[in-house]
Amino acid sequence: MELHELLSSYIHKIKIQVRFKDIDKQGHVNNANHITYFETARVEYFKDVFRNSIDWVKTGMILANTEITYKRPILLEDDVYCYTKITRFGTKSFEIENVLTIEDEHNKYLCAYGKSTLVCINYETKETIEVPQKWVDSVKSYEKI
Repeated sequence: MELHELLSSYIHKIKIQVRFKDIDKQGHVNNANHITYFETARVEYFKDVFRNSIDWVKTGMILANTEITYKRPILLEDDVYCYTKITRFGTKSFEIENVLTIEDEHNKYLCAYGKSTLVCINYETKETIEVPQKWVDSVKSYEKI
C-alpha cells in the first residue's frame, strides 16, 4: 500500500515538535521517542474526539501493548506529523494506530507506524470495564464510520 493511500484513511493529524533532547549520538531521533510522539498524538486525538467528556479521575484507559515498525530516521530539522485513528473496539479494549511522517512542500515520507492496545479501566476500583458506548459513538461520529 502506498503512503498516500494509507494516509487517506486518517482524519486526525498533528505536528510533532522534535526536540534537541530527542536526538541520539547517531544524529537522529532515538527510537524510544516514537512512543512519546504516539502518546502526544493519542492525547490530542482524545481531546478532539471525546471533547473532554472523560472523567480521568474515575474512568480511563491504560496502555496494554505497543508495536512499532521503523521505516526511516527522523532528524532534528524534519517537519514531523503524526496521524491517529482508532481501528477496532473489543469488549474492554480498543486498538489505536499511528503513522509518523516527514513532510515537505512536495512529498510525504513514512518514518514509522504503530499499533497500540488500550484497556478501559475504572481508576477507583482498579478494575477493567467495558468500553463505554459513549466513547464508541464519539469515535464512529468523528471517524465517519
